[in-house]
Amino acid sequence: MKKKRSFKIAVTCFVFFVFFFVFQINLCALSRSRNATRSSNINPGRKHLKLKTVWLNRTSLPPPPPSQASPQARKINCDRSNKAYDLCTIHGPTFLDPTVSTFYLVDPQSQGPSPPLHSMEKIRPYPRKWETVTMNRIKELTLTSGPSSPPCQVHHNVPALVFSAGGYTGNFFHDFNDGLIPLFITVKTVFSDDQDFVLVISKARDWWVSKYADLLRAFSKYPIINLDNDSSTHCFPSANIGLVSHGFMTINPKLLPNSQSFTHFHALLDKAYGHHQNQPSEFNSARKRPRLVITSRSGSVGRLILNQNEVKKIAQNIGFDVTVFEPTPHTPLREAYALINSSHAMIGVHGAALTHSLFLRPGSVFLQVVPLGNEKKAYKKSKKFMEKEG
Repeated sequence: MKKKRSFKIAVTCFVFFVFFFVFQINLCALSRSRNATRSSNINPGRKHLKLKTVWLNRTSLPPPPPSQASPQARKINCDRSNKAYDLCTIHGPTFLDPTVSTFYLVDPQSQGPSPPLHSMEKIRPYPRKWETVTMNRIKELTLTSGPSSPPCQVHHNVPALVFSAGGYTGNFFHDFNDGLIPLFITVKTVFSDDQDFVLVISKARDWWVSKYADLLRAFSKYPIINLDNDSSTHCFPSANIGLVSHGFMTINPKLLPNSQSFTHFHALLDKAYGHHQNQPSEFNSARKRPRLVITSRSGSVGRLILNQNEVKKIAQNIGFDVTVFEPTPHTPLREAYALINSSHAMIGVHGAALTHSLFLRPGSVFLQVVPLGNEKKAYKKSKKFMEKEG
């Protein structure tokens, strides 16, 4: 009896021990499950925080909040990396108010007449950026965003190309070096060969427009917009502001999309002034005496050969037909082109008038007389230029 009672007590204790052990196991499992659930809820945030921290460490600044990041502002781009020029582009519909010298990027998100607050760019579109005094005389243009419904008085379906004819314009050399050659480079850089555009020009004085009218029409068939005396607002699908320069009287084929060179610039000059008036067979004809042009600038300029008459006689005795060319600011370029382009050789004293050598045909002879004290500079620049001429 006593043994039977002891056996029951032992069984009861064993059952109680098993029950307590199972209860502890379930309690631990439940605790681990809850901790796992908490960890799964917290880990995504920790991973996100970790990734964000890495991203911030890789960038100098975090992205601006949505209220400050304007998609319209990103459509006005300016390249200011070159020491000679700035070039800005408005990638989208824009309208010009010449009375305030401002181009507005049309903002489709703007609902009111007042433009939203976006970034603003300023540019002086003349390729001599290193000359502070000169650039201060160039009209500054403003590029910014405008309303969605601009008050357009004149609509254009082609882009605008904007530049200044100020600075040293009026000096024949600078007319080409700082204006017309950079204009050619810019057109070939930003437009395709069949792309039309409108020239919008600051400081387009009447005498300058008249003198270069034929060449400007060879660039664009559309009338020029004069920023200085036009009061109408104009709308364009886009705009390019500034001129690209490759350096002193240089067109670098390696920097142009289709490797254009001075040969292509000559073709443009011939389109403007030549109209194929002189055929190659006539130029190379052995039955005609070769023509020599002596460029002379007398008076206060003093760029002439002192024994010019003797030089002329000697050249005639050798077998040249000699013409003395005395250009003035009023000399029609069509006449100058007709004379020089039909000549075989050209001679003159170093100076702006020798820029007319651009009108020579490839294969012609060019002789420059350099004054004392200017030998190194004049020789190097002219040599570089004539080598590129071919």
